[in-house]
Amino acid sequence: MTPSLSRRRALFGAAGALALGVGGTAAFRSRARDAGMQTRTRAGVAFGTTVALTFAGPDAEPLDRAIDAGFAAIRACERAASLLRPDSALSRLNREGTLAEPDPHLVALARFALDLAEATEGAFDPTVQPLWPLWRKAADAGARPSDRELEETVRLIDWRAVEVSDALIAFHRRRMAMTLNGVLQGYAADLVIAEARRLGTPNALVDTGEFGAYGVSPSGAPWRLAVAETVEDPRPYLVSDDFVGFAASSAGAGTPFSADGLDNHMFDPRTGRSPRLMRRTAVFARSGMLADGLSTAAYIMDEGRSRALSRALGCSIWLGRAE
Repeated sequence: MTPSLSRRRALFGAAGALALGVGGTAAFRSRARDAGMQTRTRAGVAFGTTVALTFAGPDAEPLDRAIDAGFAAIRACERAASLLRPDSALSRLNREGTLAEPDPHLVALARFALDLAEATEGAFDPTVQPLWPLWRKAADAGARPSDRELEETVRLIDWRAVEVSDALIAFHRRRMAMTLNGVLQGYAADLVIAEARRLGTPNALVDTGEFGAYGVSPSGAPWRLAVAETVEDPRPYLVSDDFVGFAASSAGAGTPFSADGLDNHMFDPRTGRSPRLMRRTAVFARSGMLADGLSTAAYIMDEGRSRALSRALGCSIWLGRAE
C-alpha cells in the first residue's frame, strides 16, 4: 500500500539513476545508445502517487505502443477501484451496497482480497474502509475516535459479509464499504507487465506505486531497485541489485492521523487502531498483487505468522520492526 505522493521515491536503473523526471530519462537514453537499445520512459500521476514506466529494446515503435498500453491499463485500474474517483466502480459499490455486472478488474481485485483475508484470518480485510472517514474526521478536529465510535465501526468490518461473482458484488451488512488500496497498485503492476510482454517488449521496469521488472536495464546490466520511505530521507531500505519479479512495501507513516504518526492508515480490522508491531514491511513475490497484499497484511500480523505465510506463498519478506 503506497503512501502519498511526497512520501517516497523509487531509485532504479543499472546505476541507481532516478528514473522520474527529465534527468533520469536522459541518463537512461544515454546508456541505451551505448548498449544498442532504444528506451522509453514515461512518468505520470495515478492512485494519488507518481507512476513511471521504462521499457527498453531494439526498436522504438513497439516500446511506444507498450507505454501507451501500460498507461491504459493503469487508467482501467483507476476506473475500477480508485477511491479517489467518485465514478469508479468501487466508489459506486460503496455508495449503493450492491453492484450488478461489475467491472471485471473489480471482480478480480475483490476475489483476491477476500482470499487473502481468509489466508490471514482477517488480519488483512478490505472492508476496513469505514475506519477511514472516522479517523479523518477525528484527526481534522485534533482528536482520536472514542472507544464507542471505534467499537461501532469495527462491527461493520467483516470480509465474510461480501458476496462476489461475475454478475454481482454485494455487501450483506448495512453501511459496509470496501477499500482495495492494499492490492490495487500491485495489480496495476501485474497488468502493465502483462501488456509489455504481450507486445513483445524485451525489457521492462514499472513503478505503479509498487514495482515489477523483467529483462535487463538499458545498459544491459540488471535492474537495480532501491526504495526510500521519504523524500526527506533518501536512504534506501528496500534494495535489490538484480531485480526481476515484483516488489511492494507498506508503511504507516504515509498517511498519519496523529502528530507522532502512531495513528495512521494501517488499520487492525479487529480493533480499528493502528498496530505498533512494524515500522514498515516489504515483500518480493511472483505477482504484484500478492506482494502488495502481503506487505499490507504483514504490517498487521505478528512476525511469526507473517514469515510462515510468506514461506507458504513462496514470497520473500522483509520486516522493519517498530522501535
